[in-house]
Amino acid sequence: MEIKAVILAAGKGTRMKSAMPKVLHEIMGKALLGYVLDAAGALVSESFVIVGYQAQQVEAYVKGTAHAVFQSPQLGTGDAVSKVCPFLKDYNGLVLILCGDTPLITAQTLKKFAAFHKEQGADLTVMSAVLDDPAGYGRIVRENGKLKAIVEEKDASPEIKAIKEVNAGIYLLDWAKIKLAFAHLTSNNAQGEYYLTYLVDWAKNKAAFVLENNEEMFGINSRAHLAQAAKIMNHRTLEKLMDNGVTIVDPDSAWISQDTEIGEDTVIYPSTYIEGENKIGKNCKIGPFAHLRGGVGIADNVRIGNFVEVKNSKIGSDTNAGHLSYIGDSEIGSHVNIGAGTITANYNPITHVKSRTVLKDHVKTGSNSVLVAPVTVEQGANIGAGSVITKDIPARALALTRAALKIVENWVKG
Repeated sequence: MEIKAVILAAGKGTRMKSAMPKVLHEIMGKALLGYVLDAAGALVSESFVIVGYQAQQVEAYVKGTAHAVFQSPQLGTGDAVSKVCPFLKDYNGLVLILCGDTPLITAQTLKKFAAFHKEQGADLTVMSAVLDDPAGYGRIVRENGKLKAIVEEKDASPEIKAIKEVNAGIYLLDWAKIKLAFAHLTSNNAQGEYYLTYLVDWAKNKAAFVLENNEEMFGINSRAHLAQAAKIMNHRTLEKLMDNGVTIVDPDSAWISQDTEIGEDTVIYPSTYIEGENKIGKNCKIGPFAHLRGGVGIADNVRIGNFVEVKNSKIGSDTNAGHLSYIGDSEIGSHVNIGAGTITANYNPITHVKSRTVLKDHVKTGSNSVLVAPVTVEQGANIGAGSVITKDIPARALALTRAALKIVENWVKG
């Protein structure tokens, strides 16, 4: 059965103390909302993102990926989902409801969630978790083992507050059977809002799916939460890479985005930071103190050494960039040696245009050389140390721009 997603992303996130919408804060170069969209994208045909605070920013972020639906004022989660009713009036599939500030949810869990919903033959399934400390969460109330209701903490009696199974905030609805409930939402609660939990009371056939890993429901409400989620995500990524044959010398200091692919026998040295989407080949050595900023493709047997930064560049096999260099918006061939301190000057601050640098196979750049893009250095050419290259260099040529050495004797008097 077809599944469509509704992602709640209208809130400001007051505790973030930021002019930026909470869902656009980033972990490893990707917005929180981006992680949720990616997880949902593995099983849904279409996504709707509910926007409110700084709606234009969120709408711009999801453009081409999801439909933005405006909610104002923000009157609760039930009211938010009701905004998609006009877009789904003739839809007969399932609707997956997610929160845009839960970046740790995985596609694998969502697939299990959907399979459970279908096995149960439910009209509505809610995702739940069992917590040692359930304070602050809506409680899952069961009767004879089956889901009966969800009660928000502010509306809960002491007996219900003692329940440790909580609402994880993710729902799956049989839309044709549940959509009528949105016409009957009420705000008879302590907050005066329209809760999605009302749907549980309204539905006849309902079920609760218990999370295997409670970390996946973790919602971001503060900068401290953002840092905590980043550590969890990074640990998850490093464990997966090590299981796949990558050596992480110091997992406590290396940071690698989950959108980075790394081949077997590559070694990641301490204090390396790799963000965004990248692909690194086999038997490479990255770091220490290297920074890959996204859009990087590195072939096999490449060395990216200490204090080397790479962004939006392709690097061929057996190439070496050992130390203190910047490679941006570049295409580097194979068997290239990048001398210490080499810079690709890719940005024109007057025109605000970024241009590309191309180094063909077997090029060698001397230390402290600057390549002013757009520029191409053909195969086998050498760049002398300290040179500033502003024109294309032919194959197997030597390019020099340094001034002649001048020696003034007896300059230093004893």
